[in-house]
Amino acid sequence: MSQTPNPTHPPHYYVPHQSKWPIIATVAVFSLLFGLASILHNSQVGGMSSIPSWIMLTGLGLTVYMIYGWFSNVIQESRQGLYSLQLDRSFRFGMAWFIFSEVMFFAAFFGALFYARVLAVPWLGGEGEKGISNQLWEGFSAHWPLLSNPDPELFPGPSGTIPAWQIPFLNTVILVTSSFTVTLAHHALKENKRTRCAQWLALTVALGVIFLSFQLYEYRHAYHELQLTLSSGIYGSTFFMLTGFHGAHVTIGTIMLTVVLIRILKGHFTKEKHFGFEASAWYWHFVDVVWLLLFTFVYVL
Repeated sequence: MSQTPNPTHPPHYYVPHQSKWPIIATVAVFSLLFGLASILHNSQVGGMSSIPSWIMLTGLGLTVYMIYGWFSNVIQESRQGLYSLQLDRSFRFGMAWFIFSEVMFFAAFFGALFYARVLAVPWLGGEGEKGISNQLWEGFSAHWPLLSNPDPELFPGPSGTIPAWQIPFLNTVILVTSSFTVTLAHHALKENKRTRCAQWLALTVALGVIFLSFQLYEYRHAYHELQLTLSSGIYGSTFFMLTGFHGAHVTIGTIMLTVVLIRILKGHFTKEKHFGFEASAWYWHFVDVVWLLLFTFVYVL
């Protein structure tokens, strides 16, 4: 049986005791990124060592352990009524700044896409103020999506692109629908209709899983049938950089909503206090907006 949350807010700002989680997070993220970077490096130079894979998997395991343990502590503290109104505002500001950092994260990658499309590729085709770059590969025809690279022997281009109005459009409909379902779940929670909230939230999670399934199918098609890979030139690298990181964010958002759904079923949250739900919903709406931009600038235009 879950604890009954304290309906009143304590007057003091809760400061937790010393925690092991920050140092575990540091080791976990370093191991994960170091292992991944080593794998990518070895793939370029032809290395076959399995040590980087074990380092990455260790980092991934530590990351999962850290997230589960740290967030479990936060949930327990919240259920014990230790959080004041000021701390609640701190959580909201923290989540808002986190989403802003994610906006800047994707802005950098969209910037790389626009730089390549609007400036670099036309220069190589002989256009613009630096069109003299065309002397490097005379006769290169600059058309986006770039299927024929300036040096096709070194970087063979893909044989085709992903049609925008097939799986990508279907995924757009799925994510837009999921924004409505998570909003309906939020309204149901504010009305204290917990069963309805759980139903709408479960539908949102299911839509997230369906989206990821379609994206995996699309990736398989791109790699094996279109030769559209990370090494197929600037079009392939920007395509997978943007859609891949977005898919990672959809995965994280789906996990967050799944945890929230479990908490709803366990009786957590009240119609007045449910910031954990709100934070996950904010993140999900952000992921949806990013996809609309991706669909427009990566698939359609």
